[in-house]
Amino acid sequence: MLEVLVLSFALSMDAFAVSIGLGIKSNENLKVLALKAGLYFGFFQALMPFIGYLGGVGLKDYIGSFDYLIAFLLLLIIAIKMIMEALGENVEEEITKVSTRILFTLAIATSIDAMAAGFSLHLFNLNIYLSLFIIGIITFIFSFIGVMIGSKGTKKYESKAEIFGGIILVIIAFKILIQNINF
Repeated sequence: MLEVLVLSFALSMDAFAVSIGLGIKSNENLKVLALKAGLYFGFFQALMPFIGYLGGVGLKDYIGSFDYLIAFLLLLIIAIKMIMEALGENVEEEITKVSTRILFTLAIATSIDAMAAGFSLHLFNLNIYLSLFIIGIITFIFSFIGVMIGSKGTKKYESKAEIFGGIILVIIAFKILIQNINF
């Protein structure tokens, strides 16, 4: 279960960073925006790993002997992407009004990586539904807090959160690789 907590934390960093940006840009009621961001990001961060998990389970018979390599590569790619995005331009800087459509789009965009990460969930001996619930709740909490931090104009945490999340995913990727290599 420790892996799920660490994975949840890492995956929620994208949503946290975007939520900070939303809080910075918003002129709306902050508690309502924070609740909406938490619900949207939390829901999609839980849904997308489930889709990835189903894909991993469905392909297990075909790729069972090297599925850990695929999980390793996917997590490594996600981590590199997160770190590169943190060092580059942020999409949410261009947002001036936070509509439901924008929240929906951002929630899907930030959770696509979680779908790929969900592929690795079948490698752990855990309850998938509890794992998805934990991923969703942790993302909800970080997104809510992110909007509140952003409302204070604290943009400096945005890229640091994504870099930290990327580093955690690298660690998880190597843990999967090391546990499955037969020396």
